Amino acid sequence: MILYRLRCAKGHEFDSWFKDSKTYERQEKKSLIGCAVCGSDKVERALMAPRIGKKGKDAAVPATVEPSAEAAVAPSPEQQQIAALARHMPKELREALLKVRAEVEKNCEHVGDRFADEARKIHYGESDKRGIYGETTDEEAEALAEEGIEFGRLPWIPRGN
Repeated sequence: MILYRLRCAKGHEFDSWFKDSKTYERQEKKSLIGCAVCGSDKVERALMAPRIGKKGKDAAVPATVEPSAEAAVAPSPEQQQIAALARHMPKELREALLKVRAEVEKNCEHVGDRFADEARKIHYGESDKRGIYGETTDEEAEALAEEGIEFGRLPWIPRGN
């Protein structure tokens, strides 16, 4: 599996997983990759910093993919893309990500699109310290990081087949 940072013709940036670089290139040629924000099929790879692992058995580096909660309405382009990728990822990886999702849902509070605001309140002591999860834009996530607020971004794959 390979993670690419992508940018659409309108300038929106998002992360996406692919089986390998050839899979990305094939999907790009066929315009099968849609922008996670606006749905545009004019998508190209954006500049990314290399990910360098540590030595030893702690070499794994956690993924940073935009989370998305399941909606009761029609799935967003991002949710459709994540679902498509989840169907083609190795069974063991999919099962591990589903276990992570279950643990987060069991032990943390879903705050929806209020994630950035709630994370700030917890960080600055305005709200009780607790685990939360939800959605945030790339811009909000960048602002949280600049403020020194620790958080993680996880691939939020859908349940079921």
